[in-house]
Amino acid sequence: MIDENKQINNTSQQLGEPTEVKQAMKSDFPAQTNFNESGSEVTEQVAAQTNISGDTAVNSENNVAATEKTGVETAALAELTQQIESVKTQLEERSTQYMRIAADFENYRKRTSKEKEDLELQVKRNTILELLPIVDNFERARSHLKPQSDGEMTMHKSYQGVYKQLVDSLKRLGVSPMRPEGQEFDPNLHEAVMREPTDEHPEGTVLEELVRGYYLGDRVLRHAMVKVAAPKEDTPFAPEDQSSSASS
Repeated sequence: MIDENKQINNTSQQLGEPTEVKQAMKSDFPAQTNFNESGSEVTEQVAAQTNISGDTAVNSENNVAATEKTGVETAALAELTQQIESVKTQLEERSTQYMRIAADFENYRKRTSKEKEDLELQVKRNTILELLPIVDNFERARSHLKPQSDGEMTMHKSYQGVYKQLVDSLKRLGVSPMRPEGQEFDPNLHEAVMREPTDEHPEGTVLEELVRGYYLGDRVLRHAMVKVAAPKEDTPFAPEDQSSSASS
């Protein structure tokens, strides 16, 4: 250092510069250096403060945006929930209406089916009732006619064949005859047209079937006309004295 100062002094002396100027220049260098250093520190502090304030502003904006987004999502979720509840309510109403309509249709189907069956049964019943007198005539003819010759026997067999064919057709339709002889009189099945006093059978016993009754399935197609047993009336005996006095 001493040699360098000496060289500077020698150079200054050679150039003719005063020694005070040189010293002043030497003293100014550290001051300038300090100024630069302090300026850099201030700049860094300002930059740091600027960065902090900028970050704070960005964070606050992000928070506001997040809050607004959350509010929008909450409102949208509430609206969707309300729509779902509304759809559920409509679905329950439609389900209830469908079940009611299905029940009404099932009742209507059962009712129309029953009415159809009753109508078919009534038509069948009326048709068979028109044929029963023909069956009665065949039965009367069989009981009264007594064929004597071969020709009469041939005719008898012919109409008996027709009678058998008619009876078989009625059986296929569900018609079956009643057999009331010896049974107790039932007003739901029988129609009493005669009463016969007797002590051989209990009172109310069916003695004879005058007109045959028939069933159609498990229902009565025609009531049987029957003769019913009645209690036998005993004739009281008159005393002899009364009979003799009456004769005198």
